[in-house]
This record gives sequence, structure tokens and C-alpha cells, in this order.
Amino acid sequence: PGTVRRLTLDYDGNLRLYSLDKVDRTWSVTWMAFPQLCKVRGLCGQNGICVYTPVPACACAPGYEIIDPSDRSKGCSPKVNLSCDGQKVKFVALRNTDFLGYDLSVYRFVPLGFCKNICLKDCRCKGFAYWEGTGDCYPKSVLLGGVTLSNFGSTGTMYLKLPEGVNVSRSSFPHSQPLGPKYGPNCNTTNNISIADFLDTLNSGQSISKFLYFYGFLSAIFLAEVLFVLLGWFILRREAKQLRGVWPAEAGYEMIANHFRRYTYRELVLATRKFKDELGRGASGVVYKGVLKDNRVVAVKKLVDVNEGEEEFQHELSVISRIYHTNLVRVWGFCSDGPHRILVSEFVENGSLDKILFGSGGSQNLLGWTQRFNIALGVAKGLAYLHHECSEWVIHCDMKPENILLGENMEPKIADFGLAKLLNRDGSNIDISRIRGTRGYLAPEWVYSLPITAKVDVYSFGVVLLELLKGARVSELEKNDDEDVKMALGRVIRLCSEQLKSDGDDQFWIADFIDTRLNGQFNSAQARMMMELAVSCLEEDRVRRPTMECVVQKLVSVDEVSSTPTGGSEEPHSTRTSSLISY
Repeated sequence: PGTVRRLTLDYDGNLRLYSLDKVDRTWSVTWMAFPQLCKVRGLCGQNGICVYTPVPACACAPGYEIIDPSDRSKGCSPKVNLSCDGQKVKFVALRNTDFLGYDLSVYRFVPLGFCKNICLKDCRCKGFAYWEGTGDCYPKSVLLGGVTLSNFGSTGTMYLKLPEGVNVSRSSFPHSQPLGPKYGPNCNTTNNISIADFLDTLNSGQSISKFLYFYGFLSAIFLAEVLFVLLGWFILRREAKQLRGVWPAEAGYEMIANHFRRYTYRELVLATRKFKDELGRGASGVVYKGVLKDNRVVAVKKLVDVNEGEEEFQHELSVISRIYHTNLVRVWGFCSDGPHRILVSEFVENGSLDKILFGSGGSQNLLGWTQRFNIALGVAKGLAYLHHECSEWVIHCDMKPENILLGENMEPKIADFGLAKLLNRDGSNIDISRIRGTRGYLAPEWVYSLPITAKVDVYSFGVVLLELLKGARVSELEKNDDEDVKMALGRVIRLCSEQLKSDGDDQFWIADFIDTRLNGQFNSAQARMMMELAVSCLEEDRVRRPTMECVVQKLVSVDEVSSTPTGGSEEPHSTRTSSLISY
């Protein structure tokens, strides 16, 4: 007789094929559905983690203890009940660990702090899994199916939510124990089953029809494989054809593109009513207002030069896939259809800063002092996020009022990352082949062909600060006969620096510099701090310029101290001081 086998769904949930040894009449495992036992869902019970030691073993998550040492499949219970008060909990990081399923929700492209706040605010959240490389966040309502693998295949980390008082030092981590003989796989046995072994199970006296059934079964499997291969070949061939017709460079950022909603050109033509309502235009394209099928109002940026816009488009997608901040415009999707390169982003109600700050629309469009200060603070926070908090460092390279959009409550959002540039995390510079940015906002590094760092954005931000204070462009500076805009700006900065060092308690000269349309209604402490920051940001030597993190700290400190606006001095100022620092 042939080899006798049995197929059994075992206690641990794994399906195994056992073979009977003819000599000693014992069963041994010759095949199993899950060779890696930790992949069996819920093997270690709730709050348990399956690890390899190297054999599969169950351990309790930090802050939890075993319920039944004799049966670890019953899971673990918390040592201390979890509080809903976010101040009384903490997070413990477990690398290469995940609990499968039971996600409260899924968040894409978010920073680690955002994910922590989501979990802190939800009493149901027991922790969250976070993938640093992609910014994916998975808050968990139940800790079941825990597994730790040395080669997990990602940079995923599980952050357990625990009471503040629970000791989670390494010595307090529970020791892993083997699963026990009842889970029973013999790891030394082979996992291979030959067709000959299967044929041995057929009785030699069986009818030809049984052989026909068997061969028919094999033929059906073979036919199904052939069909799958043909179908796969057809799909790949069609996609390759589409890639050739759409954009050769698209394959290079396929992984990035998959994270965004892809729109067809026809969809965007309908959304913008054939690109009728123009919002603005810049060096890299024209922006139109549109309404999507879900009634969401969006800004649609159509790149006007395909040859030149292709590189910028790839830059935009690579940057957008890595950032998310309240002071940065959120991009919802893109279109790459034939020659068309289009970005779809959130619509920001009040347009760009330049139209309101420099416009002549009357008092109803005048930005008050509090709004100007909040704009400066918000832009600083957005740049600080790009420079210091992104998974990769980002330089905007074209910071100016046209690229600062104002929301419903005049909150600022930085736009247009077509001129952005990524830096390596180790701080090494990437060569930039041509000057990027706008005249009047360019740092000296561009002119002298020096290495480009985040300090070029700091310089441009200094110019924006001056324009917020004065309510006019730097190009409108009063110039001597032999001066250009840059020379006049340098003269004003030197004089402001001297005044800041020598004025003591006399700050009347600041009132002469502030926008006259404010009628003296501004906060003196905030105005002085903005003036000091503008001077330091506009240093010729980039090493002496502050970082955007430092700028944010200083603006926040004066915002907390000076919470209510006060009128500037309206006493007469010396004509000499006023004329030296006026526009």
C-alpha cells in the first residue's frame, strides 16, 4: 500500500499535512499552510506578540502580563488600566512589530506627531503602527495578531499606548516562551511533497476513471496558469503602451504617483469649465479655479511648458509625497495625460498675500497688525517644517508674497513647490544648475554661485518680513541716483541695524517705518522683533542668518508676551531718522 496521509486543521489555526511512517507508525508533518507560524492570525491571543527564538514563541507586549502561563494563546492582560487622559499616558516604540487588523482608521503622508495626537485623543486607541518611509499611520483599537520579525520588509514601528507610571525598561520586558508541543510542527521534516508520493496513495486496483480525474485536475491547474500568464502579459503590454503614450519619466515616480488621486484631462476640463476662471500665473504655469464631482473647490495648476515643466513636475510630486502641514498648501492629485501636466490642490479662499498687502482695494482689504504678525509666524512655521521636520530636507527656493496664500481666516499657506529642492538628511548639498527664484528675493549665494542651503529661504523670508512691516515691495525703496534695488535694501538694513543697537528705550523711529495705512495701530514689541529678525535674516553671510526654527521661537516668545496690540508712538520724529529708513 502507498503512504497514508491526513490533512488536519490544528489547534493553532494552521492547516497541516501529516504522513504516517510505515515502520514506527508515527505521524510527521510534511506540509503546512503557514511555514512561518507567527503569520497565523491571533496565535498568541490578545495583547500577545509572536516572536522567533528561533522557534515560534509568545511574549506579552510591554505593560501587559500573561493570563495563563500554561496556555499562552489566551493572551495577556494590562498591568494597569489605561486612562483616557492624554497627560497620563506615554508611547513605547517596538521596532519591526505590528498588530494585524483592527485599524480605527488609516492616515497617509502624516508626520509622527500627528499620528500620536490622533491616538492620544481617542480613548479606543491602544497604540498605532507608523511607517517612517511613507508616513502611513494605523491607530489600533485591539492589539491582536502581534508579530515581530527581524526582516519585516518595512520600517514599520508599533507605538504602544501605556499608562505613564508603568515601567517599560528592557529588564521589565517579559521573556519569550516556546509555544509548546501541542502546536506540533516538526521543523526538521521536509516541506516538499512529490507527485509520486501522491500517486502512491492511489490503489493499484482503482479504475482508470480515477486516474482520469487526477490528470484532469492537473490539466485544469495547468490551463489556469496559462490563462493567468496570458492575462498578465496582456495587462503589462497595455500599461507599457500607456506609459509610452503618457510620459516616459512617469515610470520613475510610479510609487509616488500611486499615493495621489489621478485625474484625467477631461475631468479637469469639466471641473474648470475649460480652464475659464484664472486665479494667477507664474514662471512654471497658470492656476485655475475648479469644482470636482464631489463639489470640492480646488486650484488647478496647468504647467505651460512641457519640456521645462517635466522636471519641475517630478520635483513637486516627490516633495508633496513627503510633507503635510497646516501652513502648506495640500495637493490632492495630478494629471499626466498626453502632453498635459497638471496639479490639483486645495483652494485657498483669499488668494495670494501680494494682492491684499500691496493692493489698492480700500480699507476693507487692508491687513491689520495682528493679521500681519500671524502671517509672519505661520510662514515661519511652514518653512521650519520644510527645513527641519520633513523626512527629507526641503528648500522652497522661491519664497515671496505671491507664493503665500491666505485662507478663510487669513491663515497663511505656502504654495508652489515647483522650485523646491531636496537635500540629503546628512546635510550634503545637491548641485542646482541654474538660478531659481524671483529677483528682489534672491539670496547672495545665487549670484556668487555658492552652495545652496536652507539659508536662501531664510533670506527671502527676511524680505517678506520687511514688506509686511512696510506694506510695500522692496522694489519701491527710495534709491539714490547710483543705487539699484539691492544696494538700497542693503543701505536700509544697515541703518535699521544701527538704530536697533543704539535706540535704547527710544523706539519712535519704528513707527516711521511701519505701514502708514495702519494709522499707528501696531504692537511695538512685535514690530521690533520682526525688524530684528528681518535684519538678521538678510545678513550677507549666510552663516550669520538664523534657522527658521530659531525664527519661530522668537516670534512665538514675543507673541506670548505681547498678546494685545497697542498704538505706536505718534510723537514727532526727527526728519533725519525718518528719511534714512523710509521706502
